[in-house]
Amino acid sequence: QYGIVLDAGSSHTAMFIYKWPADKENDTGVVSEHSMCDVEGPGISSYSSNPPAAGTSLVHCLNQALRDVPKEKHAGTPLYLGATAGMRLLNIANLQASDAVLGAVAATLKSYPFDFRGAKILSGEEEGVFGWVTANYLLENFIKRGWLGEWIQPQKKTLGAMDFGGASTQITFETRDTIEDPRNEVMLKLYGQAYKVYTHSFLCYGRDQVLKRLLSKLLQAERYQPTVHYPCWPTGYDKSLSLSSVYDSPCTEKERPSLALNTTVTVVGTGNGSLCALHVSKLFDFTTCSFSHCSFDGIFQPEVSGNFIAFSAFFYTVDFIRTVMGRPVHLPNDLKDAAKTICATSWSELLQKAPKLEKRLADYCAVSMFVYLLTTKGYNFNNHSFPNIAFQKKAGETSIGWALGYMLNLTNMIPAEKPSSHKSMLYNYWVILILLFVVTTLTSLGTAICLLRRSKSSTI
Repeated sequence: QYGIVLDAGSSHTAMFIYKWPADKENDTGVVSEHSMCDVEGPGISSYSSNPPAAGTSLVHCLNQALRDVPKEKHAGTPLYLGATAGMRLLNIANLQASDAVLGAVAATLKSYPFDFRGAKILSGEEEGVFGWVTANYLLENFIKRGWLGEWIQPQKKTLGAMDFGGASTQITFETRDTIEDPRNEVMLKLYGQAYKVYTHSFLCYGRDQVLKRLLSKLLQAERYQPTVHYPCWPTGYDKSLSLSSVYDSPCTEKERPSLALNTTVTVVGTGNGSLCALHVSKLFDFTTCSFSHCSFDGIFQPEVSGNFIAFSAFFYTVDFIRTVMGRPVHLPNDLKDAAKTICATSWSELLQKAPKLEKRLADYCAVSMFVYLLTTKGYNFNNHSFPNIAFQKKAGETSIGWALGYMLNLTNMIPAEKPSSHKSMLYNYWVILILLFVVTTLTSLGTAICLLRRSKSSTI
């Protein structure tokens, strides 16, 4: 069996094709990523002024799906599109444009011979929970088959999941603590086991929106001078920006100046890590909290506990630090020092180290500093808990993200009750028969050897 999910993120869209054996029902650990395709161009939310182009942008990947899924399976292959924070922002800014984009995308998807099941905007909480389900499903933390084919509940705990996209960031983990804000509590029943999960999605705290908000704060502080100095860009790097590129988002519109949006400002990098950290810290509000404890912006969060998996831009940021900068990341200070080192590295040096990453290279200073402040000051990871975060892109050969969890939920492939033990029993019968056969064979051989020895001794 096959299933297709289009992850329509804020900065780009990715298509995932999943595959599982047709003769199994409600099994765990058997759905795997068959193939994937990155849609060329930006996310569908950027087509607000030309909605039909949003649908057209998906054609190349959908044509790949026609080839990757056997023709005889097309009609029975469920096809979903889930849009995330980019479309949530467009929905806030322009509901009519949001509906038009979703309509255009749905029309394109319906024109293909798959079983189209809908295109919708996920809530931040859905995005967080489905990412958590994906990670724990792939790592067989819910349930797994024993060597005799029986279902067993692993004794290991679930992992927390942290996602860092283009427009939002999510944190989701199982907790025994009281969740003081009911909006952050999700109760799940999977394979007969109940899970109390804390989740929160921070809109405007995704990578691209953080960078816009940082520039907005800088421009405000510098009073929109024709040339401004930016500590989060490396020395030797400068760029002319129109104000419209910074203030074209609901995340920055409240700070929009009275100046014409076609005004151009030259931003010059000064590569100062400490000053950059100061600017980034101003994106968070740590002062207001009406609960016993908060992460930031007045949002309740229980204490982080257990192991975590951090994916999407969390992974790409830490991977850059490890591979390009050649620095380990085990403790919070490793991340902080690495961020400062990136900030202090000149543009020409960075280009020399990673020429293929030129498009995003200048922003690694700011993003690394943001990841450090988000995990430590925001989510309250410390020297004891930070080493429990695994920065990963995949589990096995399957990408970690919300898409698989979303498909598993909508196809009811994770039941609330434990799956039927019928197949396990069949499997066990075969094992018993084989064991009986082995025992019978060994007994027969033993009897034959004894008889042979007796006959030899009687002959003597």
